[in-house]
Amino acid sequence: MTEDYAHALQLLEEAEAEFLGLIDGLSEAQWTYKPEPEGWSIAETAQHIVLAEDILFRSLQKALSSPGDPEWETKTAGKTEFVERVVPGRRRKARAPEAIRPRETWTREDTLARYREKRARTMQFVQAAERALDGHTFNHPFPVFNTLSAYQWLIYIPLHHKRHARQIAEIKASPGFPASDSLTAERDA
Repeated sequence: MTEDYAHALQLLEEAEAEFLGLIDGLSEAQWTYKPEPEGWSIAETAQHIVLAEDILFRSLQKALSSPGDPEWETKTAGKTEFVERVVPGRRRKARAPEAIRPRETWTREDTLARYREKRARTMQFVQAAERALDGHTFNHPFPVFNTLSAYQWLIYIPLHHKRHARQIAEIKASPGFPASDSLTAERDA
């Protein structure tokens, strides 16, 4: 496994552990709580993570299926560091493209099943990967990113995931977030 794939694997494992830790043991009230009417609940944020992983993986595949780009080094110079710095941050909010906005009510079990399916596919790709990711590019729909290499698309997946894990942590820290069932039961006893 190359250093690039090893780094991507580490990011994927960290993002998964963080996400699963943040949603473990949530009550239904906590899962569906919205800190503000226009904001997303943890359930909606989790659905967005699933939808985004799928579309980002397809962007990675499109980059890999493209012919090698002779100008890839110039077009993607400095973007790995930029993606690693900007994507997981929550300082600036971005409006999710329509295709990855939560729009259905998935059960928690369905969300987790879909999450595990998408993540298993991504992990399998990384663990079995033998081809170089450099030289293949695909354009991001947001002009701030423009052309990304296949490697940059790959690390975008867990970095985007980390961004929304932070969003889940923000929801959990909001003033009106429901108390856990165990705390409620202890308080009522």
